[in-house]
Amino acid sequence: MKALKPLFFVFVLLVLFATKSESYAQQYPILYFCEVYGDNGEVGVSDRFTTGYLTVMVKADGPLGLRDCSIQLDKYDRTTGKFSYYKKFPYAVSPDMKYVYFAKNEESDMNFEDPGIYRVFLLDQNDRTVASGLVEIISKY
Repeated sequence: MKALKPLFFVFVLLVLFATKSESYAQQYPILYFCEVYGDNGEVGVSDRFTTGYLTVMVKADGPLGLRDCSIQLDKYDRTTGKFSYYKKFPYAVSPDMKYVYFAKNEESDMNFEDPGIYRVFLLDQNDRTVASGLVEIISKY
């Protein structure tokens, strides 16, 4: 009877893994950064930039389902060791979008003017986090 327990355990594991038809490395939307998004796509993808404007990219496997959303910046305070609210920028997108970029426009002046480490969030209309990422901003000089 004791010899059957390990065999049964292996059988259960095999059944569990065999029934899962698809697996994804990234289940949720990802948020990342680039210098600019243009006709040729993303230019200068990184997690470290100099002060100024940059573009926030969000990519998902399926539609994000958003209409009104915002990009919120929280800045890291080295003295307290905590992030605190810095700025928020409103945007409107189409619910069927699964690949979207957020940049400076007429309504949102997304400028990383102060060097530091920022936690960046894509928030839905109820201020719930859809995706987030970290970026370091350094001085130009």
